[in-house]
Amino acid sequence: MATQKMLKFVEVRRDMPTKRAADERKQDFNEIYAEYAKAKAEEQASRCSQCGVPYCQSHCPLNNNIPDWLRMTAEGRLEEAYQLSQATNTFPEICGRICPQDRLCEGNCVIEQSGHGTVTIGSVEKYITDMAWENGWVKPIAPAAERSESVAIIGAGPGGLAAADMLRRAGVQVTVYDRYDRAGGLLTYGIPGFKLEKDVVMKRFDQLVQSGVEFVLNCNVGEDITFDAIRGKHDAVLIATGVYKTRDLVAPGSEATGIVRAIDYLTASNRRSFGDDVPEFDSGELNAEGKNVIVIGGGDTAMDCVRTAIRQGATSVKCLYRRDRANMPGSQRETQNAEEEGVEFVWLAAPKGFVGGDKVEGVEVQKMRLGAPDASGRQMPELIEGADYVEKADLVVKALGFEPEDLPKLWGVDGLEVTRWGTIKAEFGTGKTSLDGVYAAGDIVRGASLVVWAIRDGRDSAAAILDYLNQSASVAAE
Repeated sequence: MATQKMLKFVEVRRDMPTKRAADERKQDFNEIYAEYAKAKAEEQASRCSQCGVPYCQSHCPLNNNIPDWLRMTAEGRLEEAYQLSQATNTFPEICGRICPQDRLCEGNCVIEQSGHGTVTIGSVEKYITDMAWENGWVKPIAPAAERSESVAIIGAGPGGLAAADMLRRAGVQVTVYDRYDRAGGLLTYGIPGFKLEKDVVMKRFDQLVQSGVEFVLNCNVGEDITFDAIRGKHDAVLIATGVYKTRDLVAPGSEATGIVRAIDYLTASNRRSFGDDVPEFDSGELNAEGKNVIVIGGGDTAMDCVRTAIRQGATSVKCLYRRDRANMPGSQRETQNAEEEGVEFVWLAAPKGFVGGDKVEGVEVQKMRLGAPDASGRQMPELIEGADYVEKADLVVKALGFEPEDLPKLWGVDGLEVTRWGTIKAEFGTGKTSLDGVYAAGDIVRGASLVVWAIRDGRDSAAAILDYLNQSASVAAE
């Protein structure tokens, strides 16, 4: 009977949730996709072919059991579908919204390869979890038994929160330290509301608080508390700080006012959405209203910046990227959304310098062409001599990616080994570092990456920490 509800991909067309018209959605910071209705979610889930080798699952960093929860959704068994998705994914409602499904699960869907259009996995995942919240199926964590050991987690981003969830389920006492005044890291302050509305993140924060996780916010490790003090207070430590140091652009005129970092720009916008007092926004320093805006970069952060500028009322928004559309690292879906909203992409263009003196008035642009592939297989951009020109700009946002801060120096820690890239050197699969009882997870280990990989790393490190605590308890009992 169950199989009759599936394999409908031949007769049922792929259908995404309704997307708000560009003219409407660019007036606010609300999410752009509507929610599936129950019948539509069941219909779209029924398109799954239930293939013997589910490439969607094997290409998901969390190895989510996608075919099974699609089948449960098609059969109307939503609570079971949620429980199954929650078993492998700490934050399915977040991944359903912001994961680049076109590069992961949906991009490897078998029926997509056969020309029938992928199953809308992300939208169904979002629907399942939103229904779980609406129906009260998401409960605070209630461990079967409490443990005396405590674990410190430095960083309240997706990796740290995923680890906190797993450790609390095992009964461990968890304290999370974070430099910001709200938990969530880039989920809260880096990703705009039109991709991830902030109440979605805050609900998970509240759930963890109700589950007994202690949060120490507005806490800068190395200033407000030392790393050694944290180690002394807890039985194990997980470093999940993420990477926040912006890759800089050294070029003539780069010290001019009006040239800002993406993280500062996005944080100011998100704080404004929370209703916070943001002087840099009010002064116009981090506000695109009425300005000609140029964003430099081609990743997802650049897409967030250009779409934020549109919503702030910029006069014009252009994105400079040194390669072409096919070679950009950001989501193609996000690029399309940005173009619909009025963003102009200037491909094969790189900044040479800035004009305007103390206040930026334009970007000197070098035209590029693609040459031979580099070690990653992507074609390397090459300069076209004599093709320079100036793009007018009142605000320039640098979205060039992120690098790790020098944590051993910042925290005054001896013996914490780092790689030549500055990331923490940690054992693959566990996050174990060179210091006893200290683990690391997420971007601070792998470099700037996807939220879903941070969740995977946080869960893996939590499992390794539990093994460490169990071994320590065993030794103490002997």
